[in-house]
Amino acid sequence: MLKKKWVYQAINQLSEEDIVWHPTPESNSIANLISHIRGTVHQRLETVFFNVPDNRDRDKEFERGLQLSKEEALTLANESFDVIIQILEDVRLNPQLLVSQPYLNMPPLTFSTNTNESTLLDMMVQMVREVHNHTGQIMYIAKMRKGQLKWIYEIK
Repeated sequence: MLKKKWVYQAINQLSEEDIVWHPTPESNSIANLISHIRGTVHQRLETVFFNVPDNRDRDKEFERGLQLSKEEALTLANESFDVIIQILEDVRLNPQLLVSQPYLNMPPLTFSTNTNESTLLDMMVQMVREVHNHTGQIMYIAKMRKGQLKWIYEIK
């Protein structure tokens, strides 16, 4: 849950302009990165575990000039993290899911280091790497725009 907390705190400190800003013409904006995280979670997890049709448009996630408001960015981030957390909760209650092969009878995967023979554990490790990588990029862009960010640490 910590990544969720940090992404929210960073985005909440940004302006609408900051969300769509590109560090260089070839770089992704926070809008691109959040859209990409959402698309990846949708295609890799929701379609399999919640039987949701795959309507991902991966190319759109990386379009220059992609517009997302701060509210839309927060919503997409929240949806993404909620799906991941739900699957982790399911695994906590049913650990044998980790060795299941959810893609076994599905069309071949694209844009993934996983294969159709991958286990849920393989998929979740790859998802953690993907989200961690893009979360770091989001934080870096946020710091480029704002300099010092303010963090709220909750000690329980």
